[in-house]
Amino acid sequence: MSTAAAAGTWKLGDLEVNRIGYGAMRLTGNGMRGNSDGAPIDRDLAVGLLHRAFEQGVNHIDTAAFYFSPLRSANELINRALASWHGDVVVVTKVGPARDPAGEWLGMARPDQLRGQVEENLRQLGRDHLDVVNLRANGPGTASIAEHFGALAELREAGLIRHLGLSAVMPEHVVEARTIAPVVCVQNSYGLDWRRADESGLVDLCREQDIAFVSFFTVSGLRREAAADQEHDARVHSVARAHGATPAQIRLAWTLQRGPHVLVIPGTANPAHLAENIAAGSLRLTEQELALLDKPDESAA
Repeated sequence: MSTAAAAGTWKLGDLEVNRIGYGAMRLTGNGMRGNSDGAPIDRDLAVGLLHRAFEQGVNHIDTAAFYFSPLRSANELINRALASWHGDVVVVTKVGPARDPAGEWLGMARPDQLRGQVEENLRQLGRDHLDVVNLRANGPGTASIAEHFGALAELREAGLIRHLGLSAVMPEHVVEARTIAPVVCVQNSYGLDWRRADESGLVDLCREQDIAFVSFFTVSGLRREAAADQEHDARVHSVARAHGATPAQIRLAWTLQRGPHVLVIPGTANPAHLAENIAAGSLRLTEQELALLDKPDESAA
């Protein structure tokens, strides 16, 4: 069985993780929109799925307190899974956006509200400190993150947070944050069909600064929170056939080969898809295949 270690490792500060992680959003049905593309899976099945991920080498879980639906909380499921697991797993969570108990979005929290969000993550995860906390901004529309990141830096100094990262940011936000405190990871939407992080220089900036660039929506692409659709890209199908792989595996492999500092956190509630995602770390695309994938998709014309 292929394991997540096949893709190699990277350090989030002093925490070494395998480059294929797991995004917990889909365990809730759909934790970002408050409505679901499908019912959340049973709690025991969810815990079992997380254990299967751990058994296959996944030691980096992405979550957030705002990943919840009327029936499920991602943090609660992770807490239950880790309580009966004896290995080391790095849990990365996010703060910034706020939702009320009914799931309605309240916008961005004020800097003085971030401590409450951090403490809520601590309570839900059953921990006395958080491994990594990402400040999730609003992408290009965010003028400055200094006040918010400064508030998190104070919580890091207080021992509630071990390491800090960023999510949904531009290169200038990374530069700004690094004047306040160390940044161990940057988490942005990125993949074969969504390369703004290449165009802005963000992927290169992270490599130059030894910062992990963590790609999300790698498989779903422009569908974002929705489940991945049937693959329509002829280039991806061609490379997949050559490797006896699925299109999703090719998309993950392409992303991982963007650099040793690039990590992926595909999420799924399907055990078979989980195994396929992890196995993608064993794929090595040739230079010719990478060149083909970088060409325009003629089938979309």
